[in-house]
Formats: sequence, C-alpha cells, structure tokens
Amino acid sequence: MKQLFTMAFRNLGRNRRRSLLSSLALGIALSLLLLMAGVLRGEMRTSLESSIRLQSGHLQVRAGSYSEEKTSLKWEDLVENPDKIAVQVATLPVVTVATPRLYASGIVANGDNSVGVRIIGVDPTSPANAPLQEGLLSGTFPAADDRQGIYMGQYLADKLGLKSGGQVDLLVNTSSGEVDEQLFTIRGTYTTHNPGFDQISVFMPLAKAQAMTRTENHASTIFVLLKDRDQADAAAAALKGGNYQIKTWKDLNALFVSYEQYADAAMYLLYLIILGITATVIINTLMMSVFERTREIGILSAIGMKSRQIMEMFFAESSLLAVGGILIGLALGGLLVAYASRYGFYLGNYGATGILISDRIYAYLTVQDTVTLTVLTLIISLLAALYPASLAARMEPVEALHGGGNQA
Repeated sequence: MKQLFTMAFRNLGRNRRRSLLSSLALGIALSLLLLMAGVLRGEMRTSLESSIRLQSGHLQVRAGSYSEEKTSLKWEDLVENPDKIAVQVATLPVVTVATPRLYASGIVANGDNSVGVRIIGVDPTSPANAPLQEGLLSGTFPAADDRQGIYMGQYLADKLGLKSGGQVDLLVNTSSGEVDEQLFTIRGTYTTHNPGFDQISVFMPLAKAQAMTRTENHASTIFVLLKDRDQADAAAAALKGGNYQIKTWKDLNALFVSYEQYADAAMYLLYLIILGITATVIINTLMMSVFERTREIGILSAIGMKSRQIMEMFFAESSLLAVGGILIGLALGGLLVAYASRYGFYLGNYGATGILISDRIYAYLTVQDTVTLTVLTLIISLLAALYPASLAARMEPVEALHGGGNQA
C-alpha cells in the first residue's frame, strides 16, 4: 500500500501545476460548500431562535377554541384568569418563565399614513420581554401602569415618520366586534433585527390592552419559555388537561420546520451538483495522465501488474488529489465561515414572509455538516477516478506499447 501511494505521488509530481490546480479547484468548491452550509444553518438557527423568543415561545397554553389566524377576542376563545394559570405553569421545574399575552388586530395612523398592525399586550415586568428591551433604540419600555404609551418597532416608526415621544392614533378591534380608537404616545422604539416582525408589532401593557379590547382578566395565551426546548413535549404532556390546548414550538413553527426540511434536501442536491462539476477537473487530470502514460501502463501490464493494481494506482492518485483539495478547502472554508460568523452578511428588509428572517445572516457551521461535506467530497473524488482507472486497466499491453510508440 505504501509503495502504491509512493508511485501515485510520483506520478502526480510529473505535472505539478496540473495536479495543484486540480486540488485547488476541489478545495475552492469545498470551501464554498462549507460557507453555504454555515450560512444556511446559521439563518435557520437564528430564525428559529427569533421565532421562539419573540412569537411562539417553547409552549403556549390557549383556550380550546382559540384560533391564531382569526386573532379572536371573544371571551370563550381566551384564557380566563391568565395570571393565576401562568403562576401554576411556572411551578414546573423545566419552565423558565410563563407570562400572559393578549393579541389583537389594529391600525396605527399618523396623518394620511396608516398601517395594519398586531397589538400585543404584555406584562412589562416579565423576563420574556428581554429581546424587546435589549433592542431599545430610543425612549423607554412602557411601565405596567402606563395607560397612554406604546412600544413601536423602528421600521414601523420610520414608515409613519414618527419618533419616540411622538403621538399616533391607534384603532383596535374589541371583543364585541367594535373598534376603539385612542391617541397614544410612543414611549420607545426598538429593533429585533427582524424587519418582518418589527414593522407590524406594537406593544403595550397587558392591563391597558385588556381594557381597550374589553377583555378584562383574559389573555390570548400563556407564553412559556423552557430551560431546554427539547423538554417541550414532556412539559406539554404535564400540562394537558381541562379545556386548554397546549402548543409546542414545533406546532407553532410548522411552516419553519417544513421549510428547513425542504431547504436541507435542496442544499444537498446543490452540493452534489457543485461537487459533480468540480469532479470533472479530476477526471480531466486523470484522463490526461492516462493518455500521457499509455506506454508506461503497457509496460506495467507486460511485466505482470494486474488490472486491479492499475486501477488502485489511479484511485490512489485521486485520493491524493482529494486529500490535498480537502485540506485546502477546510483551511479556506474555515476562514470564510469565521468571517461570516463574526460579521455576517447584510440582507436588509425582506418584509413579512411567514418566517422571521433577520436583516443580517451569520454563519453557524456544525461538526456534522463539516464531516458530511468532507466525506462527500472524498467520495465524489474517488468516483471521478472510476472511468480513467477502468480505461487504463482495460488496456492491452501490446496495444498500449504500440500506442505509446506512436505518441513518441
């Protein structure tokens, strides 16, 4: 085996430039694949974490008849005594925080400009509001007893030409089907770096949201965060009972889960296409080697080298090219992923897409993706050697010697 690889290394060294370029092409392809995998995984990871922290939580406790699509405010569709239920849920050892939230549809208007929004009533003292408070850009977060203040995304404020301290008309649907209107002061503006969320979400204290929508002592859901999201199913099983429905983060992010599965399958197909195209470089290198060494192959066959051994020699050459390319790819890909992990790529505002997409993508490359792509690169490289190796192995010694003599 050592002798086989020694011969393969010597053969590749006959045309170092061609061998180096072949490994370099493979390395560049692998580095780009690592970057693509890191960016895809990073975006998926960021989007899911944002969705859980901002919208779905790890769990939600709802009334059995509640429909999120309708944003119902009927009392029978809401959770009664939400504070009491939140305290009970919080007693579970796996729960970090449980807090009531009320959702309502509304319109914010400033002069001739108006935008449909989602009104979210929250307990301002709850730790679940950390992502909103951490994203504070100006002003302050409304206090629990504030009856005239709201908290608005900077994207929405810019769209309406507003700033912290400014006033805006807010129209909100009520439980009776009517519309209530009130002038509010913008206490603060924020960014979660998810434009699709920021430009449609307006927050106010839960007590004020309940009073304005006439849903006193009711909430749309109990928003629950766990210590570990993998405990969601067990926590849901522990909370089942009564007239409530328990939704896990998987249920509440079904579109995201489906999209992630589709994206993974599509990306693997793209990986194979890119590596397949790159493999043609290795095929070309080995085919050139076969034609240049026709006489040598004939001599090796004539002195007793078996077809299997000739194939193994070309597979060894392909392996050396692959290893060189993989080392280059891991080094270059590592640098690209490190840059993308730290600085990211700015995307801007994609608007509402059904999935929270951050305005900047950061790469997150897993060990599994790295190993998978490395092994895939090696396999594709070995498969690329199959045709040249079989072509060399099928040569008849006399014809090979004759062919080599003509070439000379």
